[in-house]
Amino acid sequence: MIPQRFEYSAPKTLDEALGLLAEGAKPLAGGMSLIPMMKLRLAAPEHLVDLGRIKDLSYIREQGGSIHIGATATHHDVESSALLRGKCPLLAETASHIGDVQVRNMGTIGGSVAHADPSADYPAALQALEAKLVLKGVKSERTVSAEEFFVDTFTTALEPGEIVREVIVPVDGDGTGTSYQKVLQPASGFAIVGIAARVRKSGEKITLVRIGVTGLANRAFRATAAEKSLEGKTGSAAEVQAAAAVVAQGVEANSDLHASADYRKHLAVVYAVKALNAALSRIA
Repeated sequence: MIPQRFEYSAPKTLDEALGLLAEGAKPLAGGMSLIPMMKLRLAAPEHLVDLGRIKDLSYIREQGGSIHIGATATHHDVESSALLRGKCPLLAETASHIGDVQVRNMGTIGGSVAHADPSADYPAALQALEAKLVLKGVKSERTVSAEEFFVDTFTTALEPGEIVREVIVPVDGDGTGTSYQKVLQPASGFAIVGIAARVRKSGEKITLVRIGVTGLANRAFRATAAEKSLEGKTGSAAEVQAAAAVVAQGVEANSDLHASADYRKHLAVVYAVKALNAALSRIA
């Protein structure tokens, strides 16, 4: 349970950190995923670059009709942010489901999404929010959608030397309700299945549905068939059930000691109903 020897740097500027990363060093944010992997020797970086002292990466602010969240904002920052609770409650609610108090105090949103654990909570919410991620390298900066970013198990669109600089989420106005519901693995707090729902109504009709799913497959994804099934409807119990029934349709579900593939599919349907009903109930 002791990591291999490594060099450690704690730069105070983003440019300095990116320069080190371009030379092959690995980034360290909260360390909630990387440090345990290093202790088990599943990861053995020769050089770690601690991003925690870079003030330019820690913020939550509204800009141009969206909310911008710096990569080193902690889960506690996201959970407790008055701005997010008021204007993007889905992300704050999702953060409150992560791990335990100690993990939420240390873990960061940028580190979590870059790790891309297939049972992590944020990826479902970011898919439902149609969030964007700003990826920064020494000589480049680009913006990708959450849907593009999560490629496979522990695999993202990040190129060597790049980091997640910030996450951008929308400000939803009146007429939109959201919810995140999950079955957690008690020891780790990760989602056996997690469903993020975002629903918008105009009058009695549903005009937008976004459903993010985590824990079910090799990566988080949007349940587009379920979304289309509910759009244009009123959101009756029968309509919600019908939409939820196709959330896991055609998905190659994960199977492990915590839950079989069939049980995960069953949970996805049950918790999609819960998330959709909760989101509908929160529409102001």
